[in-house]
Amino acid sequence: MDRSRAYVTEAIVMRRDDYGEADRLVTLLTPDYGKLRVLAKGARKPTSRKAGHIELFTRTRLLLARGRTFDLITQAELVEAHRPLREEIQRGALAHYLCELTERFAPEGSDAAPLYDLLADGLSWLCETRDPRLAARYFELRLLTLEGYRPQLFRCARTQSPLVDDAPGAPVAFSPSEGGVLSNEAALLARDVFPLSRSGLALLRALQTQPFGAVRSLDVPRELHEHVERALQLYISVILERRPRTAAFLDRLAREMR
Repeated sequence: MDRSRAYVTEAIVMRRDDYGEADRLVTLLTPDYGKLRVLAKGARKPTSRKAGHIELFTRTRLLLARGRTFDLITQAELVEAHRPLREEIQRGALAHYLCELTERFAPEGSDAAPLYDLLADGLSWLCETRDPRLAARYFELRLLTLEGYRPQLFRCARTQSPLVDDAPGAPVAFSPSEGGVLSNEAALLARDVFPLSRSGLALLRALQTQPFGAVRSLDVPRELHEHVERALQLYISVILERRPRTAAFLDRLAREMR
């Protein structure tokens, strides 16, 4: 093989689609080249040696050859399998969600090392933590910070003035379009106010500012989970200008698991 047409990269498999009679079109996140769509020829054949190394959500080391339409996977070596994400429906659904969010922000053909590291961490958190929903919320806040959309949770997002707790226990106004929490006065001018409970605000602040090891064992009630998830879903939907596709499936799954 002409070495000038070949390159090696580590990658995370975010999505796979059938292509032709026996091939797979694989969407990858790589640290050096961002998002790539590459072709794994013959990967759907039972005898394929590549298939087990390019399963969904795996970290793998690839040798790629440049092609006319798609670059080709010529060799693959598994780095991290993340098997629980393919064996447990809730963890797998959340992994799809993390990959969908990542794909929306990932650059094509350029450096994406911080995003790659975050997704690698996020998939590992989903595998290992007792509460995968908490890992997903943590990932969302880290992704928003990385991409320049960190929600303001400590000051009024409109005026930057400190929040005043003049009604202890009352919900705080959270506005996705304004970029975070609002003072009572600023909330009157906002078009999309979500009443964020004080416990919801405390949880979001902890997830935003603490390392994952400090929050992974938090015992979060189901109602609080759903409340915080709703707030972040509204926020992310404003940024993406639509709701993530996998969010509806996660909603159905949560209802079935109650």
